[in-house]
Amino acid sequence: MFAVVLFLLCAASSVSASAKSAAAGPRLHNKQLYKFSYTAEVLLDKAKGSKEGGAGYKISSEVNINLVWRDPSSKDDQLIQLAISNVRIDHVSPRSGKKNILQGSTVDSILGKNKLAALTKPFLVHLKNGKVKRKRKVVMNNDISGRCTVQYQAAKDQITRTKILDTCKTSETGFTTHSKVLGVGRKSSSVTVFTLEDGFIRSAVAEETHSLAVNARRSTAAKVVSRQTLVKTGKEAGPLEVAGKDVASVVKSVDGKLAAVGIVAEKVKSKCKGCPTLFEHWQAEQKQLEPASLSKASAPRSFLALIQSIRKASKDEILKVLKSASKTSLPQVVDAVTSSQTPESLDAMIEFLNFTDAKGLVLQERFLYACGFASHPNERMLHALLDISKGKIGSEEIKESVVIIMGALVHKLCLKGGCNLPTVVQVKKMILEGPDSTKVESEVQVYLLALKNSLLPEAIPIFTKYAESEVGSYNTIALTALQRYDVSLLTSEVKRTVNRIYHQTQRIYEKNVRVAAADVILSSNPSYMEVKNLLLSIGNLPHEMNKYMLSKIQDNLRFQLPASKVIRQALKDMVSHNYDRFSKVGSSSAFSGFMARSGDLTSTYSLDILYSGSGILRRSNMNIYGASKDAMLHGLQVAIEAQGLESLIAATPDEGEEDLESFAGMSALLFDVQLRPVTFFKGYSDLMAKMFSMTGDPMNVVKGLILLTDHSEVLQLQSGLKANAEFQGGLAIDISGGMEISLWYRESKTSVNNRGALVVTGNVTVDMDFLRAGMEVSFETEASLDFITTVQFSEYPFLVCMQMDKATFPVREYLTKYEHVPSGKSSQLRKQRRLIVSGSEFPLHQENSNMCKRVFDSSW
Repeated sequence: MFAVVLFLLCAASSVSASAKSAAAGPRLHNKQLYKFSYTAEVLLDKAKGSKEGGAGYKISSEVNINLVWRDPSSKDDQLIQLAISNVRIDHVSPRSGKKNILQGSTVDSILGKNKLAALTKPFLVHLKNGKVKRKRKVVMNNDISGRCTVQYQAAKDQITRTKILDTCKTSETGFTTHSKVLGVGRKSSSVTVFTLEDGFIRSAVAEETHSLAVNARRSTAAKVVSRQTLVKTGKEAGPLEVAGKDVASVVKSVDGKLAAVGIVAEKVKSKCKGCPTLFEHWQAEQKQLEPASLSKASAPRSFLALIQSIRKASKDEILKVLKSASKTSLPQVVDAVTSSQTPESLDAMIEFLNFTDAKGLVLQERFLYACGFASHPNERMLHALLDISKGKIGSEEIKESVVIIMGALVHKLCLKGGCNLPTVVQVKKMILEGPDSTKVESEVQVYLLALKNSLLPEAIPIFTKYAESEVGSYNTIALTALQRYDVSLLTSEVKRTVNRIYHQTQRIYEKNVRVAAADVILSSNPSYMEVKNLLLSIGNLPHEMNKYMLSKIQDNLRFQLPASKVIRQALKDMVSHNYDRFSKVGSSSAFSGFMARSGDLTSTYSLDILYSGSGILRRSNMNIYGASKDAMLHGLQVAIEAQGLESLIAATPDEGEEDLESFAGMSALLFDVQLRPVTFFKGYSDLMAKMFSMTGDPMNVVKGLILLTDHSEVLQLQSGLKANAEFQGGLAIDISGGMEISLWYRESKTSVNNRGALVVTGNVTVDMDFLRAGMEVSFETEASLDFITTVQFSEYPFLVCMQMDKATFPVREYLTKYEHVPSGKSSQLRKQRRLIVSGSEFPLHQENSNMCKRVFDSSW
């Protein structure tokens, strides 16, 4: 109820803002007792409200105010006394029967005698106001919400006070996901209307609203409404004013035991009685985190719940869980502990993992990937990885992953303004100097991948240099990295370089390098001449590259990609746009389409496939993007590359690819984080060994639990209450890929399989120590997406069939509202809704459909 004082202080300030006279605020008269009724309520509900009403409570009382002392030299320097009485507590929405958990309770039993006595004991407030004479003013105010910009507007006998809540600066800290697509948006408003009578407050009504929603699915939302009402009910004879020179002496004479307090709200520490320990919680959730359950929504839901427990646990408690977990569930525990991102969880992981042991590769890589996907990493996490990289590491794969993931952490820390932190500076220096510090091909690749993750502007000249290297893998990494940068950062030198590569003006390049250069040109605001030269090159390229570039141009036009406008201008030139160029045959293709479109999120996909002239896959690239609120997220990229396989079918390699070593591998980028590439085979002997042992089973690229959404904030309400908002999103994911070659049937097949289960929860609570109200909104789904390419190369042009299938999947939404009192009584309302999204095969170009009929139609 201390909020009453704050409310009156606000009222005094508002009156001051409207005063035309020298008076700066409400002046109380001697021997007068002012009587008010006061109500404060807090409500938690869906964004658009609900029939059953929201969860929350209403507290009301009577307040008597009288003047204790006034400075003889300043009538606006006053000491007033407030006395609260007749306190009442009720549900904010009507409740009946068992749902009314306050029925039969008294304020005494809810608050406790000591708290009620403290609340109803009279206290003193010192009002000392400055003079403001303008009708309208924007000022900075310090109050319980922090230091905020406040706008005052005066009309006849009415003052409107609007607080711009987005400007408020408080000591409360929180965190949110770095990606806006995966993040949480908040809209807030705070308006107080004062009505005056004879220059004094007749009433004051305040309403403050905070709406929070998941950006990618805004129906997963919650609203907090805080209302306060102060109404003058009468005036009667009151006590005499106390004589005195200053406030201190007057207060001492009234009650020597009184102590001065500020207006900052105290933190309410919720005491959880009977809550399980972390170990007990883990035992309850363990079955849901076994590998067999990872395709179900129960896995990410248990993952999120476990993270909440870990964030409250000590290092020793966390280590106890890590050491007791089964071999099959341990990787999922590592995901949860690392994703918790507390000092205790990081220390526990560093102590638990032995990086000198090559046998621990799976757990070590799960730890590193969880660091890469961290929602709000800090310098300490980066420093831990730096220390690991300097120590002895038993596995070459882990050595590579440590450096690659450090690049991702540098990017996230720089986004938060931490580019000049000592550890960030140290790691930046290491990865920027890395490519030129070694002659070992694999080490150069790792540094380039780390720089690709970091997106440092200083790395652009390095990528530009390595794009023209004589090593094909360097070219591809450098060019795909340049494509990730904002176009404004790509200099004229970068553009000249990629054009040189595509047009081979200085030397011969592999096809996949040239098409990567073309991708950079088309995605970086190409000029008319750049596009015209690309068009003129079609017809003079290797057969399959001709078809690929033609398909790329057509895809830009059909999908209205940024370069489409310039392409249309260039196509008006009949030399560039003629039948000969646009009738090239082949099997390579590029296609983009929509996966989903809504008001909240637009999801797109692209499939680019390039073949060698002999029909062997050269490059397959699948991308999935998400766009929400003017933000873009590169959700997934799976690239499969193969080279040097022509000898298997006695075919002739294409120009510039005669001496390539046999190789096939896969690279994945997940949620803007480049992961360590996976090799299927390298070298002819390894190829032949794999050929005779191939089972067709896919090779795992990434598997685990990822914390996608992670938002936590404390909403300091003007009433003095605090609302805690926690939104988390967890994803269980399994991405695998494979490549099969049958010499007998002269057929090859590549597959990319994506399995996932997603859960997003939002929990908003108001804990008043003696009362607790909360609301949880959530949704969950389980889905799969397969991309399969079948090639029959027994004849030319060879037959290629691409399939991108989405299985039927459910979407379940939940809403829970709950209220609780210390006596143990509680009420809960739970609703749910289930939707089924039909499976489908994503459409590709008509030519592909015709090919698939020929591949699978046995009667052909």
